[in-house]
Amino acid sequence: MSTDPVQAASASGVDEPSGQPSEEELRAAYEAEISRITSADMILQSVVSLLNIGGHRLGLSSQGGMAAEESSRDLEQVRDAIDGARALMPILERREPENLRPLRDALSQLQLAYAREAGASGTGGPSATPPAPPPGADRTPGGAQSQAPPAEEQPAGPGPAQSSGRLWVPGR
Repeated sequence: MSTDPVQAASASGVDEPSGQPSEEELRAAYEAEISRITSADMILQSVVSLLNIGGHRLGLSSQGGMAAEESSRDLEQVRDAIDGARALMPILERREPENLRPLRDALSQLQLAYAREAGASGTGGPSATPPAPPPGADRTPGGAQSQAPPAEEQPAGPGPAQSSGRLWVPGR
């Protein structure tokens, strides 16, 4: 015999008006929601959630602008959130590239904050370098790609900052 009154009422064939939707009503509501939502909506929500959790784990969402407690900081989770958001951005770029500026800006700010924290915590090295900027971040306002300077203007090898592993360089 069950101790759950709802289960007991259902088993006995008695419908108890508990104000809770039935399983069929929940299923219908879920199917209606799935029919309404697009995969792009879900990807966008995922990117926003990743950026929010990354900011929270970095201490950017603390009340009063104060840094988060050390126990809630987790640079590994921040890096994973950045990598995840960056991986999803090209999919969103195919749909609505003109509306993604706020997301690109938020991702860039999170990357910069991560780079500062990773450098300050002394976890430098190849595994702690921040990820590359999101696709499209190097575009000019007109939408054209920015061009790299000619090869003769680029240094012959890595400079002292680059070889130390502490300077993030796009494309490397």
